[in-house]
Amino acid sequence: MLVDFVVCGVNPIITRTEKKYCTGCHACLCSCPENCISMVNDTEGFWYPHICAEKCIDCGICERVCPVLNKVKPHSHEPKAYACYTKDEAVRENSSSGGVFTVIAESVIDSGGVVFGAIIDEHFSVMHSCVENKEQLARFRGSKYVQSRIHITYKEAQSFLKQGRQVLFSGTPCQIEGLKSYLRKEYENLICLDIICHGVPSPLVWKKYIKFKETAMESKAIAASFRDKTEGWKKFSLVIKYDNDKEYRANMLKDTYLQGFLKNVYLRPSCYNCSFKTEHRRSDITLADFWGIGKIVPEMDDDKGTSLLIIHSDKGQQAFVRTKHNMTAMEVDFKKAISFNSAMIKSVRLNPYRQCFFSEMDDANIEVLIKKYCRDTTLMLAKKRLKAAINYVANYFIKSLRSF
Repeated sequence: MLVDFVVCGVNPIITRTEKKYCTGCHACLCSCPENCISMVNDTEGFWYPHICAEKCIDCGICERVCPVLNKVKPHSHEPKAYACYTKDEAVRENSSSGGVFTVIAESVIDSGGVVFGAIIDEHFSVMHSCVENKEQLARFRGSKYVQSRIHITYKEAQSFLKQGRQVLFSGTPCQIEGLKSYLRKEYENLICLDIICHGVPSPLVWKKYIKFKETAMESKAIAASFRDKTEGWKKFSLVIKYDNDKEYRANMLKDTYLQGFLKNVYLRPSCYNCSFKTEHRRSDITLADFWGIGKIVPEMDDDKGTSLLIIHSDKGQQAFVRTKHNMTAMEVDFKKAISFNSAMIKSVRLNPYRQCFFSEMDDANIEVLIKKYCRDTTLMLAKKRLKAAINYVANYFIKSLRSF
């Protein structure tokens, strides 16, 4: 299926490009000298560029800044990996993993810098914003399992950079690639921090889920957290608070929205064929949950959250050196660390029910619909049973050997 772009002249930009190649990074919107590009939601709730034909001067800048159409060589440094978490227990408790983002962000603000990241606004939309004081950093803490809207934050970041202020810009790998492509030059005062990204869910699905829960709770939602650690870091919960003092709370094994996210039911098309899943990145630092920490550094596995910090550049190394006194940190083998986090280098599998889900979304109860399409296919069930049988036989064999 082709993207339904509104195009201009005889040289339309990326009208031939399938949706699976557009990440919605907003680089084209921010780059257009005539402001003739807008980002418009499709029926699935994802943003795609639309061009006003009357304003377009056919300059081709939007095409040249697209990070998918114009691949740039990443940093050549061999990545270094660290297991770490902040020494500030309150920050760690309210962070997705080890609270390391806050440590680095505070250092940037202490230098008079600016920090960009994703927030949940009062309408439960996820969008990028910037802060200049430590008190506001709390809005950036915690994962947001929804695609964030970049809007014009690339332009804002460039303005701060030109003023000579240090900028920390955090986002998904495609958003960092979009920023770098938009800037079209290196800034020594820019630190880019990306994440190991599973994929970004539809903002429309999230909005429908919030509305459904408001109806069920008979109250307006006032706050949400995707990574509450009340039941532990490894079994995180979605928590939604309401203005009648009620609270919805369910862990990743029970909440319908989190299940649909982890089953890849409603991710952006580009997430199933991500162009930026790679060990070597253009970001300076990559952050992630350190899944597998119990097998690599068991003494740092307390189920409160441990970050995997990966350094790609000299700037990233300098930022780590400046801040590591505020962390508990241990260097680990990079290859072993990412072996437990394959999303670093591999795109998620396309859920076979995805198209069915979106075709029924307008007419169905969103929670019922997600549950319907979270079921495993016959092949997946067979693989799970086979794996369980193999593990059972292997464990029985090991126990038998030990008895001799």
